[in-house]
Amino acid sequence: ENREAMLNSKSNKLTEALEEANRLFDGVSRAREAALDAQFLVLASSIGKEKANELQLEMSAFDSAAFAEDLLTFMGINRTEVEETDDPEDVPGGFLPSDAWQTVGQEALKYLRRAPTFHYMMGSFKSEPPVPKQRIERQKKASRGKAERAMPAQLKKMESSHQEATEKEVERVLRILQTHFENDPNTPISFFDLVIDPNSFAHTMENIFHVSFLIKDGLAKIKLDGDGLPIIEPTKPTRGGEEDNRTGARNQVIVTLDQKEWK
Repeated sequence: ENREAMLNSKSNKLTEALEEANRLFDGVSRAREAALDAQFLVLASSIGKEKANELQLEMSAFDSAAFAEDLLTFMGINRTEVEETDDPEDVPGGFLPSDAWQTVGQEALKYLRRAPTFHYMMGSFKSEPPVPKQRIERQKKASRGKAERAMPAQLKKMESSHQEATEKEVERVLRILQTHFENDPNTPISFFDLVIDPNSFAHTMENIFHVSFLIKDGLAKIKLDGDGLPIIEPTKPTRGGEEDNRTGARNQVIVTLDQKEWK
């Protein structure tokens, strides 16, 4: 009998009926009464499903008139006073109180943690399309051809000189390491004492880079001392086993060193 009223999204009659059924079920003692309760549960489930479907449709469609009505009520409009007033224009802010928008702003602060982004209500302004620039294809092709002819020789020369300089620096670091180790083989050589240049951070980075080639080629090895600090020593070549020593299992590590730690 009250199906239409229960299907209304703003009505709580279905919830009240369920609460009443739960209260009555405590006194059920006969099979017929339990069957009636089960029949009511089926009917309530059907009504709840229809109500949920209608609620979903109402949520997908925005009713601007209902929203405006609720907003005016929240902002404190008094329709009785407006009807009694002969001239509505005398009321500050039209039909709304003077602090109506302040009330909305205070309520919005609870849900908006940042300022809204700026956007145009009627879209951005219309701008004229940019004037196409004239392209000079012949000049670009000519200049590009000159660059391609000049670059390979220049890069090849720089690459060869840089590779030769790197090999020389790696050999120099290896000789220094071997000299220190021959003079005092029982004293471990600190990795940081070897690579850090107190006067140049860039030179320190270059030393670490050159030492990495020694580790990669198996000419030196790094391990930790009793304090957990890295020490370095040259590898000892064996008879017929030098190649095996270089190609053995090695681990890779990444060393981070900024200027603050370097100082």
